[in-house]
Parts: sequence; C-alpha cells; structure tokens
Amino acid sequence: MWDDAFPSFLIGLREGLEAGLIVSILVATLVRSGQKARLPQVWTGVLAAIALALSFGAVLTFTAANLSGSAQEAFGGTLSLIAVAFVTAMVFWMRRSARNLSSEIREKVASALTMGGGVLVLTSFLAVGREGLETSLFLWTTARSAGEATGPAIGAGVGLVLAAGLCWGLYRRVLKINLTRFFTYTGMVLIVIAAGVLSYGLRDLQEGGVLPGSTAYAFDLSGSLDGGSWYATLMQGVFNITVTMTWLQVAAYVIYLALVMTLFVRGVRASAPKPVAAAEKAPEPATEKAAEPDTEPGTEAETETKPETEPRPAGSRNRWLLPAALVAVPAVVAGVVIAVSGGKPAAAGTVTVSDAQSDCGKGFSTPQPGQQTFQMHNAGSKTSEVYLVNPATNAVYGEIEGLAPGTTRPLTATIGSGDLAWRCVPSSGDAVTSATFHVTGGQSVNAVLPVSEDDLKGPLDQYKSYVNSGLATLLTQTQKLQADMHAGDLNAAKADWLTAHLQYSSLGAAYGTFADFDKKINGRADGLPDGVADKDFSGFHRLEYGLWHGQSAADLTPVADQLVTDVDGLGKAFPTQDFDPTDLPLRTHEILENTLQFELTADTDEGSGTNLATAQANLAGTQELLNVLTPLIQQRSPQLLGTVNADLKRFGDLLAGAHHQDGSWTPVEQLDPSVRTQLNGATGQLLEDLAPIPDLLEIRKSA
Repeated sequence: MWDDAFPSFLIGLREGLEAGLIVSILVATLVRSGQKARLPQVWTGVLAAIALALSFGAVLTFTAANLSGSAQEAFGGTLSLIAVAFVTAMVFWMRRSARNLSSEIREKVASALTMGGGVLVLTSFLAVGREGLETSLFLWTTARSAGEATGPAIGAGVGLVLAAGLCWGLYRRVLKINLTRFFTYTGMVLIVIAAGVLSYGLRDLQEGGVLPGSTAYAFDLSGSLDGGSWYATLMQGVFNITVTMTWLQVAAYVIYLALVMTLFVRGVRASAPKPVAAAEKAPEPATEKAAEPDTEPGTEAETETKPETEPRPAGSRNRWLLPAALVAVPAVVAGVVIAVSGGKPAAAGTVTVSDAQSDCGKGFSTPQPGQQTFQMHNAGSKTSEVYLVNPATNAVYGEIEGLAPGTTRPLTATIGSGDLAWRCVPSSGDAVTSATFHVTGGQSVNAVLPVSEDDLKGPLDQYKSYVNSGLATLLTQTQKLQADMHAGDLNAAKADWLTAHLQYSSLGAAYGTFADFDKKINGRADGLPDGVADKDFSGFHRLEYGLWHGQSAADLTPVADQLVTDVDGLGKAFPTQDFDPTDLPLRTHEILENTLQFELTADTDEGSGTNLATAQANLAGTQELLNVLTPLIQQRSPQLLGTVNADLKRFGDLLAGAHHQDGSWTPVEQLDPSVRTQLNGATGQLLEDLAPIPDLLEIRKSA
C-alpha cells in the first residue's frame, strides 16, 4: 500500500502547501489591511475550488466506468499524458515563483478589494482551483496505475494534512521553511514520478489500440523476476517501472527524464542568488521571508476589537449569489454526468481472491447485466490468477493474471444472463471456485471457451508428425546437396541448396523451436566475432555465402558434411524434445514475426536473393499450424479465422508476384518501393490479426 501511497503523498504535500500558502497570504493580507470582515469571501472561493476538484474527480471516475475496456485504456492513457503535462508545468512554475509568491498574491488582493466581494471570491477560487484540479487528475491517474484507490487516497490525505499543518505554522510564525529548496527537491522527485506516469499512460494507449507497438517489448523479465515481490511492487508503485515494458515506454521514460530534469536543474542554477558582500546582505534570507506570510503580532487583535460600524452596502443581499453558484455548479455538473450514465458505480465492489474455498469471490453480490468493473483484491499469500466464469461450461468472461498478494486491480467484464462464479488460481496449489450466482434480464454475451492440455494434444501430435516427416525429407535433400559438393557441381548445389533451405523454412523454426540445432542449421553471421569468416558460422547461410561468393567446392564440402550431420541429429532428437502445448498457438504469430524481421529486410540474404522464397516457405509453415488449430479457433472465433485466411491469401499473392517463370526470385532490395510497402503492410496486418490467437487458445486451469 505504501509504495502506491508515496507519489500521492508527494503531490498532496506539494499542491496542498502551494494552495495553503496562497490562502495564508490572502488571509494575512486581509487581516493586516483591516478587512477581516471579508474573510468569508476567501473561504467561499476556497470551498468552491474544493467542490470543483471533487466534482472533477467524480466525473473522471464515472466516465471511465461506462466505457468499453479498450476505451477505458485510451481514456486513462490520455489523461495520464495530460497529468504529466500539468505536473511538469507545475514544478517549473513553482521553481520560478516561490520567491515572489507573497508579493504577487498581495497585488491581486489589493486589486480585488477595490472591485468588490465577487472578485475576491473569484481570486481565491482561481488561486486554489488550479491546484485542486491538478491534484484530482494526478490522484486519479495514480490510483489507476496502482490498480487500487486505498493507498493513493491515504498518501494524498497524509500529504494534505501535513501541508495544512505547515501552512498554519508559517502563518503563526512558529515555523520557517526555505521554500525554494523545498520546491526544488520535491520537484526533482516529481519529475521522476511523472516519467513513470508518462510510461504507464503510453502503455494504456497501446493497449487501447491508439498507439502501435503493444507487443514490441524492450525487455520482459517476468520469467526471471517475480512481479509480485516487494521490490518489483515498490518499483512499480513509486516509479511505474514494471518487469515488462515496451520500447515506446522505455524511450519515453528515458527521454522525458533526461530532457525535463536537465532543463529543471539548469533553471535552478540560473535562478540561484549570486553571492554578495557581507555589507550588502539583506537582514533576512529572501527565501525565508517569502515563506512567511506578512502578518505582524498585534494586528489581528487590534482588528478584532475594532467595532464594525460601517453600513452594509446596498447590494450586499446579492453578494452570496456568485459564491453559491461557484459551489453548486460543479456539483450539478457531476450529478448530470452520473444521471446520464445511469448512475453506475465506478466499481461493482471489491472481490476477494484467495486459495481458500470460503474466501474466493467473497464480497461478490449478484451483479446487474451489462459492463461491470470489479476491484479484485488478493488476500492470499500467493500470486494468483482469477477468472469470472460460467461454472458449467468454464467459459471465461473476464480475467486477471499475476495478481500479487495484497494488491488490488480492476477487472472489467460484460455480464449477460446465466450462471457466474469466480475461479481463483494460485501460482502453486489447486484452483478453487466460488459459489454460483444466477443473473437474469441480460442479453447473450460472448465468452472465451477454455482450452485444456487435452484440447491441444491432438493438434500438437499432428504438428509433430508434420515436422518429423519434413525432417526426413530434409535429410534426403541435404544429402543430395552434400553429393553435389563432393562432385564439384556448384550449379546443381545452388539449386539443391534452395530446395533444402525452403523445406527447412517451412517447418516453423522460430524462437528456439529446435533448440541449439536451429543455430547450427540456419544460424546467421550477425554477432559472430569474425562475421561470415567466423569458424562458428555454419549451416545453410554459410553455404549460401560460399556458393554465391565464388568459393570452391573443396572449401564448402566440410560445411555441407556438417549440415547433414546436424540435420540428422535434429531428426533423431526432435521426437524426444519437450514441446509445451502453449507454444503451439504462439508459433502462429512468431514464424511470420521472424519473417518480417529478417526476410523482408533482406537481413538474412547472403547472396542468393531468395528471401521472398523463404518468406513463402514460412507462410506455408504458418498455414500448417493454423490447419491443425482451425477446429479450436473455429469454435471460439469464426470471424477471426475468416479474417486471417483473407490476410494469408493477400500476403501469398504478393509473394507469388516476385517469383519468375524461370524459377528465380526478385531480391528484396530490388523490389519496387510500392510493392515492398505493400508486402510490409500485408505482413503487419496479418501479424496483428494473428496476435489474438495465443490468448484465445490459452490454457486456463480449472477447479
């Protein structure tokens, strides 16, 4: 909780102190000028500003609750970016204004006193309202990134109470603070926190489909670091640094932090007071003087004993009209938004996640049909997954993965008529399912049918059979290539090299499918100390380089011999290799991801110019995977399958256009720019449409 509370504590302290200083100076100026009777006008403006801030927070909460899942991500991401802009502007403004804040406020009060009570109310309202709006927006964003509101609310409350105490001490002259230093140091910390909020906001926009790159990870440490550990939770709560981040997140974090922090520190140095001779020094430090509201002992007492004998102005009956409007209008606006949205709460309640049968789903009451947002709190001691399911069919309506102990995250699901239950799945131990609740009055809602290991066993066996058969064919083809080398027939070797290489490429080698054998058989020269001349450069690409760069058969024969040995070794090892069933759906995306990264960039072209032929073979491997998975996909998303098949045909037609009647292929780098753009676009669209398949066919543990 406290790691989530710290950013809110800091913003509450800074904004509270800033607003409190302004109010203190307003009050002190009125008291000193003998205008104490007009203090209610100041407090009216302050209350109106507080009402506006609370209403703004309510509008944000209720608006987000009535959006779809992707729209919520986009909405939250956009507001996170706005919050970062506000916080950045605030720290720079306060760095410049801390020294002269008192004199500026006094000037505004003096002008307001000559123009009537309404202007004084407006002055205090505007002075405090800005801080209130910034605080509401930042706290809403922080609570969203934390996945729960308790920690941020406590942090903000403590910060505001401490700020009020500091302002009281400054007003009573029992406390002195160097405001310039205070706002400088806290500004630096807030810049670091704002960098994390920026990163989180961009991730929301990626997940909402507004920005690309949602699967382009700069790093993924989830396999080696526990996302629920205290140190990971601390880094995420304070700095919004998670175990998995995209390239866009990392780039934005680093650029923002480097640029804004540099400008901030440079501005601090530029505005630092220059040293003066001792005889020229002021009797009091400027920063401390600015920190103390300008009141004098005795002034307040004298004002209190002075009787009010001034006649009431003729228009005094209406002087409360503007204050009343300022307080009422924000509340009315918030009420209208709530009424229009149907009065749905921001969350349908807090639901307990636990590996205990009696506690899993505790706090859940029968929901109304439609979209609901539940706050899922892990009260157990293990990181858990939680699903909202139909207990009869195990169909999934909503889920959260990796919910750490003691943390709370929202789960949004659209609920229709039928039976519902919560399924809590701890990282170790048995899954448990809550009691069943029956919902009536809703419409039919599509849910994700669960997939078990047994469901994937048949497709996995079919795919293994396909690969085993393909490897046997590959061994025959590489042996023919080996014979060409021993005979010194390099022209035949080129033709047989392409045949064998395309056969291997159609087997779906991607992301370690064939373990260490893939590097030996199809490894690249990139990263090797001596590049193409390195002794560890072997396999198809080593032969390609030699065949198309004039090397002799004698030089290449040992390479061909080794290739046959490695292919034979793979054929014997593959049947005994462990193959995680969950990897099968992943392959549908990963093979063509490799194609886009290596083949369509010509990164793997060692002289043959046949990258597009390899891409076509990769497409065939992907199609084979989809063939064995089609029954499972068809049951769950027939529309997705139709879209993917159309994408596959488009991509295949574009590749076929680069294949000539004489059997040659157009090298990637010689393609017409418009054709190359079409190829890249078709591949990107296909990858985007293939991306949901791993989630669709994810194995979910049942009770």
